[in-house]
Amino acid sequence: MLSLPRRRSAAALLAASVALVAAGCGSSNDNKSSTSSTSSSSAAGKAAKIALLLPENKTARYEAQDKPRFIARVKELCPSCEVIYENANQDAAKQQQQAEAALTRGAKALVLDAVDVASAGSIVTRAKQANVPVISYGRLVANAPLDYYVSIDPYKVGQQQAQVLLDAMKKQGKPTPRLIMINGSPTDSNAPPYKKGARSVFDKAGAKVVKSYDTPDWSPDKAQSEMEQAITSAGKNGFDAVYVANDGMAGGVIAAMKAAGVDPKKVLVTGQDAEATGVQRILSGDQLMTVYQPIPKLAATSADLAVPLAQGKKPPAITTGKTDNGSTQVPSVLLPTIAITKNNINDTVIKDGFLKPSDICTGEYAKDCQAAGIG
Repeated sequence: MLSLPRRRSAAALLAASVALVAAGCGSSNDNKSSTSSTSSSSAAGKAAKIALLLPENKTARYEAQDKPRFIARVKELCPSCEVIYENANQDAAKQQQQAEAALTRGAKALVLDAVDVASAGSIVTRAKQANVPVISYGRLVANAPLDYYVSIDPYKVGQQQAQVLLDAMKKQGKPTPRLIMINGSPTDSNAPPYKKGARSVFDKAGAKVVKSYDTPDWSPDKAQSEMEQAITSAGKNGFDAVYVANDGMAGGVIAAMKAAGVDPKKVLVTGQDAEATGVQRILSGDQLMTVYQPIPKLAATSADLAVPLAQGKKPPAITTGKTDNGSTQVPSVLLPTIAITKNNINDTVIKDGFLKPSDICTGEYAKDCQAAGIG
């Protein structure tokens, strides 16, 4: 396990390197076409086992989106292939055991979304000892000999969140708002770049951060507790908006605000992941925005790489550059993200099939969907 100062140093390095790589990324259409160019016939045939190791289930996307979409793409490419699926529930030691078990069961490729990007290097090392390639999925494992990295540009995500928030605050007549920041887990390689990207926009605009928290495990409950502490410390009138790194935590933050008599329709809140509950809050006005990571493309791209790797074949040439993880330059596919507000839900997450109207237009939200032209 790396010490905290070293982890932060590695995170800063990763943020800078990811930002450089993203500058060379192709458009979303280019990424889509290169992914779809991998035909089922080119990879089908040889049976193989592929391990998909995801970090937690407090964030809805992993069980609802990443897992089924990855498995579906593997089966499309290779009907005889088997996916060994495990979720570590935010336990790094458990994920290590799951990886060991997958290798024992004969996994020929690992797709790893690490609980702790520092300690997960031991998983990569163990896989390499067994000549099993590893794809770092979503979060970049530090100082490890990875084969591929498939993700988004987290620094840009932070910038997107911050810019949408500042634009909305300007409309309220508050161009330099006082902010509370509820950031992600320090063991996630993406959390520091999210925060740094957001701060780059806030600092340039002269916004003031009155309280900032790094939230272990991306826990909504812990985020709610942090928000309660912030309200007690700053006072109900001591802040104008809340930067929240993802939708799950935004739910906890908004609950704390409402309990304290703070109206989230006036004191604006950000999010990320385009969870159904987050989109519902956007429709009702309780949450300003979210960020849509193209999870269908991320999952499919990882499968496009994992299947031929597991079969001992050469993967398709779909990388967009390389990312420095502290010890090596990792061939990478970084896909663009989209800021989601009430005005573009139909043209993004609905059109892409990530969410269906029936996922969000239920109960009290039916009228909000109708007003937004959804469903």
